[in-house]
Amino acid sequence: MSTIGERFADAIAVHDADALAELFADEVDFRGMTPRQSWEATKPAEVVDVVLGHWFEETDLIGSVARAEAAPVSDTSHVSYRFDIENEDGAQVAEQQAYYRVEGDRIVWMRVLCSGFRPRS
Repeated sequence: MSTIGERFADAIAVHDADALAELFADEVDFRGMTPRQSWEATKPAEVVDVVLGHWFEETDLIGSVARAEAAPVSDTSHVSYRFDIENEDGAQVAEQQAYYRVEGDRIVWMRVLCSGFRPRS
């Protein structure tokens, strides 16, 4: 059975907005950092807009996902994932590190750091 962090990565990989939104509590403290911008959201729909509306668009075809869940640090879990991506710029790779906290079965707090899209060699 996959963790909620792994399900987060998998929902991104298949561009599943509904599955992504379902992972978050009605009120969430979400922040992310990409190479050029910081992002914030407080509602599941806002998280979906950031992740699938700005970070990974429909034209970013994710071919493979490598993901790993690390042991929690107290109440904070960690998942890392790397996507192989094809888009109009060619073959890309992107990696993200996500730290998150869960209440019940929903994410209530998340911080994500992204490498940005890099040319795949």
